[in-house]
Amino acid sequence: MPICRRKVTVIGAGNVGATTAQRIAEAGIADVYLIDVVEGLPQGKALDLAEAGPLAHHDQSIVGTNDYADTTESDIVVVTAGLARQPGMSRDDLLLKNAGIVRSVVQQAVHYSPGAILVVVTNPLDAMVHVALEVSGFPRERVIGMAGVLDSSRFRSFIAQDLGVSATDVSAFVLGGHGDTMVPLPRFSTVAGIPLPELMKPERIEELVQRTRTGGAEIVALLKSGSAFYAPASSVLHMVDSILSDRKRVLTCAVLLRGEYGIDGLVIGVPTVLGASGVERIIEVALTAEEKAALMASAGSVRGLVETMHNAPA
Repeated sequence: MPICRRKVTVIGAGNVGATTAQRIAEAGIADVYLIDVVEGLPQGKALDLAEAGPLAHHDQSIVGTNDYADTTESDIVVVTAGLARQPGMSRDDLLLKNAGIVRSVVQQAVHYSPGAILVVVTNPLDAMVHVALEVSGFPRERVIGMAGVLDSSRFRSFIAQDLGVSATDVSAFVLGGHGDTMVPLPRFSTVAGIPLPELMKPERIEELVQRTRTGGAEIVALLKSGSAFYAPASSVLHMVDSILSDRKRVLTCAVLLRGEYGIDGLVIGVPTVLGASGVERIIEVALTAEEKAALMASAGSVRGLVETMHNAPA
């Protein structure tokens, strides 16, 4: 009986896309198809990654292509394609340009993989998930944004560095939109089961919360050109692995809410159970009045982005 090999397509062969392809292949969980509009770019990066296979001890196939037909029947499609913000480009300019890119690539991808689960990485993240939902027509369970996994990992790393403990013993919880209005929740964050407020002074916790909110901007400022890609790629790997292996991990992801947390019709980062069918459950936790207000403010920011897209001239 032939072995059924899983197939993941990564759209966009830039730093995030190529590193995501590397992470997935080296984890040995799927064959990877790396696609980009630039001729030669995905082919060259795929060849380079394939040549590393013997050294990384994996036998996954890595294919670079410019043709969406090659991505047929993908189990998961990861969308990383999009522009980085350029000098002189407004936030709305970036929003509308990337919305156009995501609209185009999702339309082509779902034509060849109508049963796939979409994992969206392109920024502004929450708004791009809205675009992918509208274009694909997929149920919300199969259109998921990579947000809280990355934000939580940043919070975990900051906590571990500050306390001088293993990052693997730190669990952190971040809700809300993927941006400056995200809502890290120290009350639900622990170190080996010990609540963070028991280990750190409130003012120090708040400093780490603020650093988490601006974690992406901090990296952009240091790099001068470009943005984060190692941690985002690792975040996607965790999501893809939980789906393909049906691990049912509890991961904070951006998903369309229908009344959960008192929010309806907006994509927001919330804790989800990720399994073979995508988002299998949304977990609701009781929030304090202050936490609830922060989440609603974050939702308002996402709503503003969505309204800007919908009101833009055709």
